[in-house]
This record gives sequence, C-alpha cells and structure tokens, in this order.
Amino acid sequence: MSVPDPVSRREFIHGTGTAAAAGFTLVRPEAVRGSQANSKIAVGLIGSGGRGSYDAAIFHADPRSRVTALCDLFDDRIEIARQTIKVENPAVYKDFEKLLASSVDAVIIATPPFEHPRMLEAAVEARKHIYCEKPMGVDLAGCKRVIAAGRKADPKKCLSVGFQQRYGPVYLEAYRRIQEGQIGELAAARAFWISGDPFKRRPYPDPKVEKLRNWFCYRDYSGDFIVEQDCHNFDVLHWFLNARPVRVVGWGGRKVRTGMDLLDHLSLTFEFPNGIHVNFEANQMSPPGFSRIGEEFSGARGVIATSRARMVHTRGPKEVETIESKRDITMDGIEGFLNRVLTGDVENVAERSAISTLFAILGRTALYSGREAAWKKEFGDV
Repeated sequence: MSVPDPVSRREFIHGTGTAAAAGFTLVRPEAVRGSQANSKIAVGLIGSGGRGSYDAAIFHADPRSRVTALCDLFDDRIEIARQTIKVENPAVYKDFEKLLASSVDAVIIATPPFEHPRMLEAAVEARKHIYCEKPMGVDLAGCKRVIAAGRKADPKKCLSVGFQQRYGPVYLEAYRRIQEGQIGELAAARAFWISGDPFKRRPYPDPKVEKLRNWFCYRDYSGDFIVEQDCHNFDVLHWFLNARPVRVVGWGGRKVRTGMDLLDHLSLTFEFPNGIHVNFEANQMSPPGFSRIGEEFSGARGVIATSRARMVHTRGPKEVETIESKRDITMDGIEGFLNRVLTGDVENVAERSAISTLFAILGRTALYSGREAAWKKEFGDV
C-alpha cells in the first residue's frame, strides 16, 4: 500500500503563506530576548539546500518568526533559498560561525549529516535556540559529541531535532493507544522505508566540490541511506519501544545504484529487551509512484500502523479505524519549536536523538560486517 505524505514539499511551498499561518496563538514574544510584543524570533539558516530551505520557509511563513540570515558555501544555493523562503535582503554568510556570532535568536542546522555534530556543538556554545535536522551524525564519535554538547546546553534554550514524527498528531495518538494497552501487550514490530532514489549525482569539475555537493552519494558524508533517511523509522522505534536494541543481523547490497558509495537495499532483524523482535526493510530503488513507508506495532488484541500520512488501528476484520494526517507533520514540529521558544517551556532532545541515530549505525555495522552487531560490544554504555 502506498502511503505518500499528505502534503508534499512542493505543494506546501506554493501555499506556504496561508497554510503555515492558520491557527496560531501569539504568546509571550518578549520571552525570546526582552523584545516588544510585536517582535519576531530572528532565525538563521545554516545549510541552504532543499531541506533547509523547506524548513526555513515554514519558519518564515509563521507570524511569530522571520528568517534574517542565510549561510551556505555556494552562491546558487543562497539564491535558490532566498526565492524559496521568500525572504528579502537577508544577511548572507559563508562561514557558519559568523552567523552564530550575529544577533539571530535561533538557528536551523540543515547541512550534510557529517557536519551536524560540530555545528550543533558550536550553536550550543553560541547560546542559540537550535532546530537541527536529523541524523545526529554519521558515526559513534559524532553521536557522542552531540550527547556531550546537549549536556552542556543552556537549560533556557530549546534544542530540537527534525524527527517530526515525535510531533505529528497521528503518531501521538498511536503512542497514546499503545501505552493504554489498546492492542494488548506489545509483542512485535516492523518498520520499512521502501521508495525510489531521492538523489541524483551531478558533475562538478573540482573533486572536493563534487563530493560536498553530492554528499548523499558518499557514506562518510551521509552515513549511507540507513542513517541519513531511515533514522526516522528508528526514532519511532526508540520512542514506542522505549529501549535500545540488544543485537541485530542483516544483509544489504547494490542492485541498481552501483555507481555510488552506498547501498540501495537492506533487510535487518533486531532483538529488543523482553524478546521483542523487529524486522526492518528499506530500499531506494523502487520505481516512481510506489512507496511503503512507516511502522507497524502488533499485540494480541490488535495492530497499529503508523506513517506520516495516517494511523490505522486494526482491532478485527470489521474494526479498522483510520485517522489521516491533515498536513505535513514537519509543520507540527516547527510550530512546537516556536511555541517552546516563546513560552520558555523548552526541550533538549540531543541525547535521545543521538541514541536513535545509533540504532541506524548499529544496523549499518551488521550490514557492512556481515555479522551480528551487539549494542554493548559496539557502543558500550552509551
């Protein structure tokens, strides 16, 4: 069954002015920096590519915030971001540390994943509110760096991560039902991200520029697609199961995308505490028009299936309840971030997000090594 997002990025950007502004409550903007009630949270974007521009457009369309600064190494990225976000005369930087030294209240970090640890660490030191895109790194060292930075963060500053499922109404409802025992004791789970290739390599004459601009193609920059993309599924599993995996085995390979330094399909089986087994399958080689993305949680009294598009609760052959998402849940995550900044009821999810990223890295270790990978052996007490 195909489960596309209910609102695509392209559809959202064309309608962003009205869609993002609906239903907001303006609360305590003076909590940001002692400003007057009609002021807005000043936001800087670090990494002005497609995802960063998409996030920033939501921020800029919200009446409580405005994008005032853009940072990227490449001029064409800055220009495309400016047009996508519809921002006039932003401050422009090529050095992210100079942006952090500016007067922005909050930053979006949407650079390639290998840069997330050092940039998040620097944003913490600069005492900014932070909305960092996933994943938290591409290896154990990077995730540990994020955990350490999170522990040093100003407790009055918000540190959120783009694991938007955590804020999506259908996911929150599914979690509530499972916690209430509506499917009985959780016995097993499965997750999947089966879709097409979201990235196309483009030629650049300078090898260093080529690698940076085609970062997705290189495992040391992206973490491979299990880390860069599938960390969303693993964050949901971390949340719903409230445990780290004990061990994992699996296989993966290249069948279609043979010219890139990453896999195009994989299959894993995780063992969690209490004998819960989780199957995970993903590929980036499916034909256009087909996708299967989400999670399923099974108990003796029912099954709850989750995705960005909907929640489906099956109690029996004639008892199937579906709740559709009303919009892209990225908007829920960003609206929640702004609410927390304005009210002072902040969150710091650096550590839990790094642990979710390590779920993916553990699976990748099993895939690359061809052996069982155990959490304690690979990560110790993290």
